[in-house]
Amino acid sequence: MNENAPTAPIMTDALIIGAGPVGLFAVFELGLNDIKCHLVDILDKPGGQCAELYPEKPIYDIPAVPVCTGAELTEKLLEQIKPFHPHFHFGQMAEKLEKTPDEKWRLTTDTGTVLESKIVVIAAGGGSFTPKRPPIKGIDACEGKSVFYSVRKMEQFRDKNLVIAGGGDSALDWVINLQPIAKRVTLVHRRDEFRAAPDSVLKMRSLVAEGAMDLKIANLTGINGENGQIKEIILQEEGKHAHPLACDTLLAFYGLTMKLGPVANFGINLHENLIPVDTASFETSTPTIFAIGDINSYPGKMKLILSGFHEAALMAKKAFAYVHPDRRYRFQYTTSSSDLQEKLGVADAA
Repeated sequence: MNENAPTAPIMTDALIIGAGPVGLFAVFELGLNDIKCHLVDILDKPGGQCAELYPEKPIYDIPAVPVCTGAELTEKLLEQIKPFHPHFHFGQMAEKLEKTPDEKWRLTTDTGTVLESKIVVIAAGGGSFTPKRPPIKGIDACEGKSVFYSVRKMEQFRDKNLVIAGGGDSALDWVINLQPIAKRVTLVHRRDEFRAAPDSVLKMRSLVAEGAMDLKIANLTGINGENGQIKEIILQEEGKHAHPLACDTLLAFYGLTMKLGPVANFGINLHENLIPVDTASFETSTPTIFAIGDINSYPGKMKLILSGFHEAALMAKKAFAYVHPDRRYRFQYTTSSSDLQEKLGVADAA
């Protein structure tokens, strides 16, 4: 067996770039049309901006839901699409898109995953999330070696003397999850207040009280090391002199910025870093590639989640013609169609 042979592509009907609310609802609309989906997202969990930037922030404009958090909305959408068994590829950036000889799309991610599909749906919000770097001299030389901005494999942090910097959900979640396998975990945050879920903060403080980890209220101002390997970080506590703290690995969660990223190189017409679409189907200038949600542009566009849901429904109708060219599209209501109810697993309850 040739270990260097290319991995066989993963085949699917539809490839969705982005697993935020609009991407998740697209799974539902496509599923009703017998279209199977794989989703790629640079984040390590579903929910997109809702889950990453404001999981506890109230959302008030989801129809029939007076109020819910980003996390709750994500949870409900995941529940809704369960009957369609979508496949997720988290922690990966859609890096390269090309046409195959048989007129399918082949997408390669930055981790080497290769997927082939009949259609592509870009639901990447404002683009890909890019971690903000701490403003520390020389940190770029350590990135990917001893400094990281996300967790793709927990095992790489086993037995590490780990510092996690940040005060949001990502920082607290990984403190709790990595504490059992790391040699020692220290959480560094500039103030003794956190933007994370109260339960996570309580668990972190309990670990500190038990002596199972450390908490430092200080600013991270520097690192020392060589050849990409940090040996210590420099902390500046209020009213005190800067001092070093020994560690061999740093996980920094300083927030995220968004950029269009490799999508800009997919050969699709762009306008001011957005993707113009036909509002009858939300197809782009390239046939069989669609764009829904905040990443698209058209006259009258409103950047609302509910607008993205509407766009997903019309996209799925046009997608059906590409994925099932031998079948005639039939518009049906979930409230009255036994066929759709069977797909949803609610036929007996209806």
